[in-house]
Amino acid sequence: MNLCRAALSPRTCPVFLSVMVLGKVRALAVYFDSLNENNLPVFSGGDLVSGRVVVEVLGDVRVRSLDITARGVAKVRWTESRNAGANTAYTQNYTEEVEYLQHRDTLIAEERDEDCSEEGLTVLHSGVHEFAFSFSLPQMALATSFEGKHGSVRYWVKAELHRPWLLPVKVKKEFIVFEHIDINTPLLLAPQAGTKEKTLCCWFCASGPISLSAKIERKGYTPGESIQIFAEVENCSSRVVVPKAALYQTQTFFAKGKGKQIQQLVSNLRGEPLAQGKSQSWEGKLLKIPPVSPSILDCPIIRVEYTLEVYVDVPGGLNLSLSLPLVIGTIPLHACTTRTSSISSNCSTLSWLGLSDRPEAPPNYNDLAISESHRRECLQACDGSDSQGEEAGSMLTYITEFRYLPPPLYAEVDPYPDTVEVSADVRRPDTCPSR
Repeated sequence: MNLCRAALSPRTCPVFLSVMVLGKVRALAVYFDSLNENNLPVFSGGDLVSGRVVVEVLGDVRVRSLDITARGVAKVRWTESRNAGANTAYTQNYTEEVEYLQHRDTLIAEERDEDCSEEGLTVLHSGVHEFAFSFSLPQMALATSFEGKHGSVRYWVKAELHRPWLLPVKVKKEFIVFEHIDINTPLLLAPQAGTKEKTLCCWFCASGPISLSAKIERKGYTPGESIQIFAEVENCSSRVVVPKAALYQTQTFFAKGKGKQIQQLVSNLRGEPLAQGKSQSWEGKLLKIPPVSPSILDCPIIRVEYTLEVYVDVPGGLNLSLSLPLVIGTIPLHACTTRTSSISSNCSTLSWLGLSDRPEAPPNYNDLAISESHRRECLQACDGSDSQGEEAGSMLTYITEFRYLPPPLYAEVDPYPDTVEVSADVRRPDTCPSR
């Protein structure tokens, strides 16, 4: 295999035309050097993207140039029907685009022949030729790769092989970019809670109230984790109700000052039916987060947000619902943060549910003997710099899977539709909330 520009021959005269006309390009491909465990190219802002353009030719082929273009673009597009009169209708297009990356490079350059009137062309001899390329992603907050119904965020490298008197040969290869969201921040580690109550009325007869209280440990999670839901439901009405929980993804697209929303059901669970005068408690009921896209909060035309809905399904009436906002991140909870968070969450949960837990007396530290090796193991377990690489590496499985796996299907008919399109105007946020 000939490598890089060493495979190129010097400029040749037209005497070899009869041989070169028989040559043809058999394959043109783009390969990336950095691949994750799933053989997918995954990068973040500021990373170096490197790879090779491989050209396989049969016979000698004259080449004018070999160019590569790297681009990253967020696009939004949808259409709406409008009525301009009794018998007049037209279609309104809404489009918007934001560019995050633009890079061009020439791997085979076109040269001028001083001895002949023709342009100097490069000859690729029969075989496989490789040409290396590299560029750096911008040092800025890049939008995470995403595929939605009315928009997308895509990054790709395109190679074009130009030959005289022939159409260019082109190939495009996508790569994945995600903006890191570290859930180990005070804002995303804060518990989320709420309480609601409603009374069912039927004509002049009012039944007793239905009350709902719900709490989760924190606001930030990563795909693959399970959300522990603590809830208390009391049914004083005359109907049989069912407590449920559902995780929703909301996609919001902005164009020409207007917004469009799509809501999708990601995961759900249900409790036991609750008769009149009964109550039910969820003490850490688990809701699994499947492989989904991380939250997108910094893109001006596309936002991806998540909400946990804990609600009481009331037959024949409006549901009693609590909405708890979530952020799906990319950097999971650190080892020592997990223990501290779970301890504080358990203590706050006991007090929130009105349970008393009498504290134990502190231990006598003179009776404890901790070896030096055990102490070092504990320090290494809580060292964020040592564990972050492994945690981030394991997260790539979930970060990349969401682009190829649809949300799970459910046989249960949920009171909230799986896909809801909101045609009302949605204002574009002036500033994005801090994570």
